[in-house]
Amino acid sequence: MPRLERGRTAMLVDAVWRMALRLAFPLARAWWHVRRPHHQGALVAIYVGQSLLLLKSSYRAEWSFPGGSIHAGETPEAAALREMEEEIGLSPVDLSSHALRAVGCVCGEWDGRKDRVHFFELHLDRMPELRLDNREIIDAHLVSPEALRSMAMTPPVAGYLRQDFCT
Repeated sequence: MPRLERGRTAMLVDAVWRMALRLAFPLARAWWHVRRPHHQGALVAIYVGQSLLLLKSSYRAEWSFPGGSIHAGETPEAAALREMEEEIGLSPVDLSSHALRAVGCVCGEWDGRKDRVHFFELHLDRMPELRLDNREIIDAHLVSPEALRSMAMTPPVAGYLRQDFCT
């Protein structure tokens, strides 16, 4: 297949994935409102200087950090590392000289789930090269502390920024 055609095919596949995620997320939220499941996640606040790296998913209006659900048998730190690699292409090898630091949990009921989100911080000297999947994650921005106030954040990220940690 010629290179240009493969590029168009990849763009079409990405667009179909984004549409599927936008359709599936409201259905999942409706199911969670009925079932009220307990859920655990892990998010990573990546600092470059004083600025934070924020991600935009294809199915949410708010900005968030890299991260997601903790799988059965997985530690919160392992989930955070896995999600960073899946969402922005940062692997543990890329981070070998930087420590991921656990900072606390934010708890609440969001999207119909009883959620406990484990937060980690990663402090970097410079902006890394990001590889967004263009399916789930469609944008990334480094944001100054002043600009954070005017941006819509997911509830767990807003809780982290307020330092509203649970026990």
